[in-house]
Amino acid sequence: MEHVLDVYRRPYNAAYPVVCMDETPRQLIGETRIPLPVRPGEPARHDYEYKRCGVANVLMATEPLAGKRITQVTERRGRIEWAHFVDDIARHYPDADKIILVMDNLNTHSPGAFYEAFAPERAKALWDRFEFVFTPKHGSWLNVAEIEINVMIRQCLARRIDSREEMAAEVAAWQARRDQMKATIDWQFTADDARIKLKRLYPTFYV
Repeated sequence: MEHVLDVYRRPYNAAYPVVCMDETPRQLIGETRIPLPVRPGEPARHDYEYKRCGVANVLMATEPLAGKRITQVTERRGRIEWAHFVDDIARHYPDADKIILVMDNLNTHSPGAFYEAFAPERAKALWDRFEFVFTPKHGSWLNVAEIEINVMIRQCLARRIDSREEMAAEVAAWQARRDQMKATIDWQFTADDARIKLKRLYPTFYV
């Protein structure tokens, strides 16, 4: 935990960007009846019945200090999809000496996935582009990307979307607007705060 918090204290450095990555599965939901349109003083109204149209996975990478993000909507959540997304992150930082990637400890988030997705030479080259920083188990709240995902869900995905294509279009439009705003995240929680507020998690020493 303290290692992650120390990473967040690093000043902005384009050669060593700190990027946070996370993903969220989303259910695709369709209407069974045409919603009633918006009227003055009334929101649109939807029938309580709906139909399930499968699931999609939304991947999110955000650079909090730069106010930019990378998104991708995939059909499934797996190691190959994650490896291709990390490759996409690398392409967004062609001039970086090393990309600091903060993410949680999912079993799909493994550098070995690069070798499942790419030839060995390319997999090793991609691996070398990154320094991986993992949040502790049960500590995914330390991942700034979770904050960005919650903003995306609230502003963009908190409604019925019935196809992966539509979800991808909506997420892309949301990302473009958010990037245009250069919306940043000001992380304030430090290791000193953790030692006070999370004192119960630290070992007790008796002198």
